[in-house]
Amino acid sequence: MTIKERKLDHIVICKNYDVEKGKTGFKDVKLVHNAIPEIDKSEVKTKTQFLGQKFDFPFLIPAITGGHPELKKVNRRLAKAANQLNIGIGVGSQRAAIENDDLSDSLEVVAEEAEDAMKIANIGAPQIAKDYDLSKIEQAIKMIDADVLAVHLNFLQESIQLEGDTEAKGFLNGLKEITESLKLPVLIKETGAGISREVANKLKDAGVQAIDISGRGGTNWATVEKIRARNDGNSLKEKLGDEFTNWGIPTVASLIEADIGLQLLSTGGVRSGLDIAKSIALGADIAGAALPLVEPALNDYDKLIETLKAYKEGLKVAMFLTGSKNVDELKKKKPVITGYTKEWLESRSYKER
Repeated sequence: MTIKERKLDHIVICKNYDVEKGKTGFKDVKLVHNAIPEIDKSEVKTKTQFLGQKFDFPFLIPAITGGHPELKKVNRRLAKAANQLNIGIGVGSQRAAIENDDLSDSLEVVAEEAEDAMKIANIGAPQIAKDYDLSKIEQAIKMIDADVLAVHLNFLQESIQLEGDTEAKGFLNGLKEITESLKLPVLIKETGAGISREVANKLKDAGVQAIDISGRGGTNWATVEKIRARNDGNSLKEKLGDEFTNWGIPTVASLIEADIGLQLLSTGGVRSGLDIAKSIALGADIAGAALPLVEPALNDYDKLIETLKAYKEGLKVAMFLTGSKNVDELKKKKPVITGYTKEWLESRSYKER
C-alpha cells in the first residue's frame, strides 16, 4: 500500500471503528469549585498565546490527515474553521506530498483557507533520522506557509504498522541540526503514547520550543494498525496491536512529567472544554483534539464550528467556576489529583502541580 492510500485508510478506520482505548487520567483530576468567584462570566477572557502567536482560546486542531486528493475537502474545512475561530491548525505527515508533488494540492489548501491562523507543518522522526535534509523540510514548510514545524514521534504505531519505519538511531542529532538551522520554532509531537520527563529533557537539550505530549487515552494507533493488519490478513501484526494496545503514558501523567519549562500542548483524549481547563491547570499552554473533528470535517462545516465553539464554552464555564478571569489565572489553580494518576506520579516520584 502506498503512503497516499494509507492516509485515506487511517481516516476511514478512525471514522468507522472504535479506536479510543485507555484512560487519559482526566477523571482523576478535579478543579476546586469556587462558590464565590467574584467575577461575572461575561468577564472571562479565553485569549492566550502559543509560540508567540495569539489565539482566541487555547485550542489547536492537531494533525488529522496528510496528503490525499479525497481529503482535500477535509483539510479545507479544518483550515477554514481555524481561521474563523482564530485558533491553530496542524496537518498530518507531509511525507507523501513531499515525495509526490501531485499530492501537495490537498495540503496547500491549508495556506489558502487559514491565512491568519497558526499553521504547523509536519514531518516524521524516521525521516530526520535517516534521509531528510533541510531542503525537504523547507519544502514542507512552504507547502502550507507554516509558522511552526512539528516533528512527530510515532514509533509505537510504526512498530505495529504493516509498512512501519522503525529507524530511530541518529534522531536527536538530526533534530538538533534542524532547531539550529530553522528560523521557525520546532514542536515535537507524540502520537498517543505520551512523553516522559527523561525524553522531555532530551528534547529541550535538542532545542525544541514546545511539546505536544499526545498521551494515551485518545486515538489509539496500535488499535488502528491492528485493524489494518486484520483487514490485510496479517495475524502477527494483529497480535502485536492487541499486545501493545495499553502501551504508553496517560495524558494527565504525561503533562506533569513533561512540565520542564517548555510550552506544552495537551492532546490525547481531550474531549471537552473541561478537559482543556484541566490541562491548563496541569501545566499545558493549549490543548487539542482530533478524533471528534473527523466526522464533521468530512461532512458538515457548521457542525465542525459548533463542536469547536462547545469546547470554548465549556472552558469558559470552568474558568468562571474556578474564579479565573483569564488563562494565566487558570494556570495558577491547583487541581486535586486522585486514583491511578496519583499512583503513577508517586511511583515516578513526581508531585502534582
